[in-house]
Amino acid sequence: MLIAQSLLTEFEAQAPITRKFLERLPDNKLTWKPHPRSLTAGQLAYHLALVPGGVVRGAQKNQVPPSDFQFPQPATVREVLDAFDKSIATVREILPGFDDAAMNATWRIVSDGQEIAAMPRVVFLRNIMLNHWYQHRGQFCVYLRLLEVPVPSSWGPSADERSVLQPEPQPA
Repeated sequence: MLIAQSLLTEFEAQAPITRKFLERLPDNKLTWKPHPRSLTAGQLAYHLALVPGGVVRGAQKNQVPPSDFQFPQPATVREVLDAFDKSIATVREILPGFDDAAMNATWRIVSDGQEIAAMPRVVFLRNIMLNHWYQHRGQFCVYLRLLEVPVPSSWGPSADERSVLQPEPQPA
């Protein structure tokens, strides 16, 4: 299996799980934040929606400048979900185009001619498109919990939802 196909297979399994989390955010809680230094729930949800597509677009180049880390405030959950759908489509379009040579090629962050980071493209995609995404999904899980919103299962059950790996108990 090609490296890109392997990442895409994992991504395809995780995208619907992330969508379940995003769908649970109430529209009236978009500006809520757990701490003054935290992102709002809407900003974090929007970031979750944008990460995959933005990262895979950045991976198309051999070098990029450092991110300016903007966190826009969405007006509605529909705006977040529409951005998520576009992001998913972007990954599906771009990721399969990388062959193994491109995935193993060095990808760089460069600022004013100074190299800040260099790594194989696959490492960048694994660490930022996927691992970074999962980390923020976990963070969003805490936001949902603090908002008293039922937390979806992800790899295993949550306190609110059984995992697909757990059958429903059968009545005696």
